[in-house]
Amino acid sequence: MRRFSMVLTLALTLLLSACGATRPNKYYALQLLPSRPAASGALPVSLLVGRIAAPHVFRDDRIVYRTGTIEMGTYEYHRWAEPPTEMLEAMLIRLLRDSGRYQSVQSQRSNARGDYILRGRLFSLEEMSGPPLMARVALEIELYDVKNGTTVWSQYYSHDEPVQGKEVSAVVEALTRNVQSGLQQITAGLEQYFASHPPR
Repeated sequence: MRRFSMVLTLALTLLLSACGATRPNKYYALQLLPSRPAASGALPVSLLVGRIAAPHVFRDDRIVYRTGTIEMGTYEYHRWAEPPTEMLEAMLIRLLRDSGRYQSVQSQRSNARGDYILRGRLFSLEEMSGPPLMARVALEIELYDVKNGTTVWSQYYSHDEPVQGKEVSAVVEALTRNVQSGLQQITAGLEQYFASHPPR
């Protein structure tokens, strides 16, 4: 009996010590790659970048993966430095400012006033379990005319980017490339809108 209690005590000690050793969290951020040179001659347009809505799972800091068509999960120890929607807003503001095409570009959260509000919805920012392993991004951005109270333009982007590797860091790199490509397409579409509908 004494031997059994010693074995049980040893087993409990090992179990408790294993529970105490936690893995450190790793944090990642979406980064903008160098953008094209700024255009000369800004349009007389003041843009406000509003909130990007998203399902709850994409407003959290955990990196999302999808297995199959309906099942989703999150990595416990791999997280975004900020919620993805906030990173996307900041990236969109920076791209629009760096383009040099607009008189001003501000966050709607500021006290600034604008002629138009850009707002959107994030549908996907996730690892698609393979094979092949893919990084899926899907989002839509719309342009709201403050004066007329109507949505005058919108663009939807969806793409699966191949992942070069099996680590979560490789997934983040693929998501970054995908987001960069999507935002560049969206900002180019916005420029085309204003080219065909010149502001007065």
